[in-house]
Order: sequence, then C-alpha cells, then structure tokens
Amino acid sequence: MKKLFYILIACFFLASCDDFDEDINVNPNRPSDATAMQLIGNSQLSLPGLSSSPNGEFLAQYLSETQYVNASLYPVTSTSFYSLYQGPLMNLEYVLTRPELVKEKDGPAANQLAVAKIMKAYYFWHITDRWGDVPFAEALQGTENLTPKYDTQEAIYNAMFALLKEANSQIVAGSISGDIMYNGDMEKWRKLANTLRMLMALRLSEVNAAKAQEEFNQALSAGIMASNADNFIFKHQANADNQNYWYGQIDPNGLGREWWALSQTLVENMKPYNDPRLPVYGNPTRATGEYVGLPSGETKDMDTEKYSLLGNAIWKQDAPVYLVTYAEALFAKAEAAKRGWISGGETEAEANYTMAIRQSMAQWVGNAAAADAFLMEPGIAYTPANGLEQIATQRWVHLFMHGYEAWAEWRRTGYPDNLIAPNGVNVPTRQIYVETEKFNNTENYNEAVQRQFGGDDGLYGKLWWDK
Repeated sequence: MKKLFYILIACFFLASCDDFDEDINVNPNRPSDATAMQLIGNSQLSLPGLSSSPNGEFLAQYLSETQYVNASLYPVTSTSFYSLYQGPLMNLEYVLTRPELVKEKDGPAANQLAVAKIMKAYYFWHITDRWGDVPFAEALQGTENLTPKYDTQEAIYNAMFALLKEANSQIVAGSISGDIMYNGDMEKWRKLANTLRMLMALRLSEVNAAKAQEEFNQALSAGIMASNADNFIFKHQANADNQNYWYGQIDPNGLGREWWALSQTLVENMKPYNDPRLPVYGNPTRATGEYVGLPSGETKDMDTEKYSLLGNAIWKQDAPVYLVTYAEALFAKAEAAKRGWISGGETEAEANYTMAIRQSMAQWVGNAAAADAFLMEPGIAYTPANGLEQIATQRWVHLFMHGYEAWAEWRRTGYPDNLIAPNGVNVPTRQIYVETEKFNNTENYNEAVQRQFGGDDGLYGKLWWDK
C-alpha cells in the first residue's frame, strides 16, 4: 500500500496516470490498483495533520514556545500546501475519477463516492482558509495540467457546498468497509457533511450574510450532528505506528521534552472562571502548583518550572484528535440564533450556547455536569449584550489544539480579543504561498496574488470572507 501511494504521487508530477497499469510490474498475487476504500483509508491518515501542528497552535495562541521561540514570532516565511494535494487529495481525486476502483465488496458505490466528496471538501476548506485562492477546478490532473489556475475563494466555497450537497443526497442504505473514522456508518458521514456545510456557511457571515443564512439553514434541515457520538475524531493508538503527533514530539523514548506551555492568552480566558477544562489542557506549574500561562513569543524568562506545560492527557500516545464536534455545531447554532438566521432569538441563542459548553465539558472532562458551576460564573453566564463575544470566545476555548480552525474563527469574529502581538508582531491573517509557485506556476500565481492582495504575497492580506 505504501509503495502504491508513492506511485500515485509520482503520477501527479511525472506521467499520466492513464497509463498507470502499464507503467508498473503486475504481481499476479496482488491487485494492480488500490481500491477506492484503500485510497480513502490512506487519505484519512492525513487528517490529524489538519489539527496537530505547532504552527496552528501559535496562530491561535493556544501554546507558547519554551525552546525555539522564533517559530512562534510569526516569521515571514512561505508554507507549502503541496503535501495535501499530492497525498490525500490526489487519492480522493483518483477515487472520484476512476469508477473501476470502486469495488462492490466494500459497500455501495454511492456511499464510497459520497465519503470521497465529503473529505475532498474538508481538505479544501482547510487549504483555502489558510492561503486564500488556491488551485481547485484545474488541480489534481497530473501532467495534463502542471500549472493549474487559482480559483477564487468564493468559487471554492461554492464548489465545496455543492460537493457536500451531492454527498448528502447520494448516500444510500448500507455501510462501507475500510473506513477508519466512522467504521462505515453512513448516517454519521451524512451528519458530518451537513455539519461541515453549516460551519462553512457561518464563515461567510461578514461577506455574504444572505448566502450564509441560506446554506446554513439548508444544512441544518438536512440533519447535522446530534450528540458527541457523532464527533469526527481521529483515534490514535498506544503504538509507534499510529501515535499522537504531540507524543512523538514531547516524549520520544522517554526524554520528556518541555517545549510547549499553555499561552498566557489561554490561561487568562480560563483560570478566572474556574474552567474545569484547564486541568485537562495543561499541568499546574511545578514551582507553585498554580496554572500560569507563558506569554506568546516570550524570549527572556522561559523557565519551564514557572509555567503550565501542555497537559499529559493532550499529548499521551493514544490521545484522540477532535476535528469536527457536536459542541462546535451547537456554538454555530447559538450564533445563528443571535444573528436572527434561525428562529428563537435570544432564548435559542442562550440554550445552544449553554448546551455547547455542556457538551464541550463532556468531551474534554468526561462529565457535562462539570459545566453547572462554570455556567454561573459572571462573564460566562449568557447575556444578550455580550452574546456574540461569549459564543465566539467559548468556541475558541473549546477548539483547543485545533489551531487552524480556531485561528480562522478568530479572524472572522475578532474574539477572543486578548490575543497579543509577540515582540510587536501581529497575528497573521493568512499564510504565504509556497515559494516554488513563483517559478513553477508563475502566471497563475501572480494573477492570484494581484487579484487578492494587490501583488503582495504576505502574512497580512485579507481573505475573501475576512472583512
């Protein structure tokens, strides 16, 4: 499977995959092509990387560096999206364009294709919200087009909505095999597709509220997540073959690297309210036994005895990665009610806000009742005058360790409003395109940069929805 995966990547760069069968030696004891579900399963292995990234945690200011501080000072460097195109997206495109790979023994063909569409939309959502306009319609064509044009982010969002609507409508009865995320449960995939569509719609709140409201309500009516049992979670295992990224960074062979502390920003948004999630997110300091955050980008006093390091429960070897959650959907409904997109007004906004916090506690602490006292805290108890800020801030707290998603929501809402500028460097509003695009896809790269940012491919250009 691993060998086949690299052959598929080679097809992307070097040769037409139309001749794939002729270009490899055929072993009569093994299939010459991977099946659709093998390719889907392989693409699922890349999902933790959408969350597990120090860069994402710095952009959302969840963690602070204790060793290599420059990485958290938002250096002006390019960031590559190539691995996402060459890996999971190429696999998914192969599934969607090669019907002969869809095998009946793996479940209904419609369901296999629906899952591929949902995952394609999810990966592209992650990519466009980091970089802005990116190749979409002309991407993933191998040597047939090595210089794809950059689609506008608006066009990409419309295409993602279409993919998710198609996936929802084509799911039929019957499970699929080889699915490491939902074990073939297509009702959970349906709920994920609609939840993603709803969350994507909310992202458009400041640029096209009418379109956002329309897509939001259609997705809601189609059926979204209904409990934490529907959460989209990547489940690691207590072995080196499938372990949590952070375990591999912090405790390789028992070294116990102390490279990351909770940020001062995070602790300031949790400690004053006796948030029960704080002891899960981080450890008390060894110096005082209190929870103390390290200011982002701190370069002078980085004594790890004085600060709360990343919690053991977060970096343990088999710790799960929460990608899309029921609590996140409830926060979205709370905001929609506050904005008047759905009925119920402030009563509905408060009810969903309260339920979102309860489900967040159930997810992180293991007990929804842990929210009882927390919800009574001044500043946490819902007040209409501060409703949008409270919803956005508590969503940010809930999204801990899903840095890229939290960063996107911060850019959209401006909350929490206590993110700092480490060493005077503001939090970026996008990432810079990979350097090689200037030389390998010059015309399309230049057109995209000029269209969006007036020719400046920098960290502070504003994406289409970030108004």
